[in-house]
Amino acid sequence: MSNPAVLAAGVARRFGRRWVLRGIDLAIQPGQVVALTGRNGSGKTTLLRLIASILRPTRGEIQVFGFHTIREGASVRPLVGMLAHNAGIYDDLTAAENLVFALRMAGHSARRAPISEVLDRVGLTSFEFERVRGFSAGMRRRLGLARLLLRPPRLLLLDEPYASFDQDGIELVNEFAARIRDEGGAVILSTHDIGRAAVVADRRAHIADGLLGEQAIPGVPAAGGQP
Repeated sequence: MSNPAVLAAGVARRFGRRWVLRGIDLAIQPGQVVALTGRNGSGKTTLLRLIASILRPTRGEIQVFGFHTIREGASVRPLVGMLAHNAGIYDDLTAAENLVFALRMAGHSARRAPISEVLDRVGLTSFEFERVRGFSAGMRRRLGLARLLLRPPRLLLLDEPYASFDQDGIELVNEFAARIRDEGGAVILSTHDIGRAAVVADRRAHIADGLLGEQAIPGVPAAGGQP
């Protein structure tokens, strides 16, 4: 059998004296989209950052497609793509230059990269050579999504992806998540808007008091078993 896309065991994370996560157990298989919910400050973003190997757990361990996020972080990072609140966009670069820079930082040549094609897919064709400092929040999110479209990851992490998006942008996010799922990858979609996530999510994992449990998705039959 193939390795789980994500396997977390007893994951806890403390910031100072405050425990944000107190013992997270989570298994996500390839071909699944999981909606991650919880109140503000519940630890959703922290969990995504731990899975992406940006943070280290205080306790416990996480594997991504069989690779340990701490011991084998260099193998994990090329597999993961994350759309975060701060999408790593540089104001003094144009939209196209931001994508070229992202490719080069990842060790890839930008010579034959379909820069114009992905910008067209996210609705930024007219702004390809415009500096990002004049972009709206929604346009910045679209550019962040374009960066992921250039090199689709096996594990896609979406942190409040519907924020600042109009309906076209929301549909674009869900289409991308479905594509990753259908190609054998996996998606974790952290959101307060479970209604929009229900279009694409197979499961819902809810964080409360630093622990994780399964909850039903409105209009979707509940998944059996434990997370």
